[in-house]
Amino acid sequence: YQHSVAQCIYHLQWTTKYRYHMFRKEKYALLCDEVLRGVAQRHGMEVIELSVMSDHVHAVVKAKPSMSASECLRLLKGASSRELFKRVPNYRLRYSKGHLWSGGNFARTVGSVDLETTNHYVAQQRTYAQAILTDFQN
Repeated sequence: YQHSVAQCIYHLQWTTKYRYHMFRKEKYALLCDEVLRGVAQRHGMEVIELSVMSDHVHAVVKAKPSMSASECLRLLKGASSRELFKRVPNYRLRYSKGHLWSGGNFARTVGSVDLETTNHYVAQQRTYAQAILTDFQN
């Protein structure tokens, strides 16, 4: 039987184009939150944490192992931009070309254990495997 287990959690951050404060009003921040959660769900991502600030967004998302951080960002930014322009037509006054988000972003993987613990685990595997093999042979 083939068996694989994976957990991909990303901390993502991106800004509005020109850092305009598009979500200063609570109703727009809540709308952006709702839209981003819907986009994530449609594309098989789970939003663990989400903070919509006046000019940027922080998100912690769990994604399928086949989905890279850049793909998560592309889907979240693209689909949310389209949906927000549809639901708030006045955004077109600020962004006439239809680009709500800036081109830049931040992405980092997040794990349930830190790097030191992971390094120790990997380093000890040979010792652990040899101990089990010795026990098995005796």
